[in-house]
Amino acid sequence: MEPLSSFFAVSVILLGIGIYGLTTKRNAIRILFSVELIYNAANLNIIAFARLRNPPIVTGQVLVLFTIALAAMEAAVGLSIIILVSRLNAEIDLSKLSKLKG
Repeated sequence: MEPLSSFFAVSVILLGIGIYGLTTKRNAIRILFSVELIYNAANLNIIAFARLRNPPIVTGQVLVLFTIALAAMEAAVGLSIIILVSRLNAEIDLSKLSKLKG
């Protein structure tokens, strides 16, 4: 079994890239990908903790499968909204969209 610190290192890197993408990018698709990276960092932590127990428990894997399904649904809804906004405005830069404001 691999050490737990290697899982955490990869998870921290994914989380850092995701937070960087959320705070600096204004493109809607890049922001959506950044959210997916944060989901994957959380999933990696859940799997690492599930493998830590002896014998490994299956509930961590089941929880990750539900999280992946929810992330896929979120991506589908997010991409459909982005496509609709790009058809209406010919722009997906979130800082230039003014029709979304109340």
